[in-house]
Amino acid sequence: MTNFITAVEAASEIATEVSPAPVTFDRISSASDVKARLDWGEPAFTIIDVRDRQSFNQERIQGAIFYAADQWIEQVSQTLEANRDIYVYGASEEDAIRAAFQLDESGFQKVAVMEGGLSAWKAIGGVTEGRKA
Repeated sequence: MTNFITAVEAASEIATEVSPAPVTFDRISSASDVKARLDWGEPAFTIIDVRDRQSFNQERIQGAIFYAADQWIEQVSQTLEANRDIYVYGASEEDAIRAAFQLDESGFQKVAVMEGGLSAWKAIGGVTEGRKA
């Protein structure tokens, strides 16, 4: 039994060295940070696309969600828990920052802006979906 426990501990240490699990949550995150969480297999977060519906339909980060602009905070509040990790990207950094601020003001505790948005995501080989994906 001791050998089994030692082997499990060693495998755990090796896995951590190869693909370390993210341990921090920053208010500004890179596309690489978000992709690392996905690659690690950590699904406990949501990516929100705050661009217009047409842009979202054309191409988006795989798994990103869209909310209608007129009532989007209300919709997010009804579907996501306040302590959920949320990454926001938009057509510009300003749009993403504005959306993150609105979420923060609405009581969401872990909201981050993904720097560079969709173009940064694609530049690191992140998977996209949509009509042009």
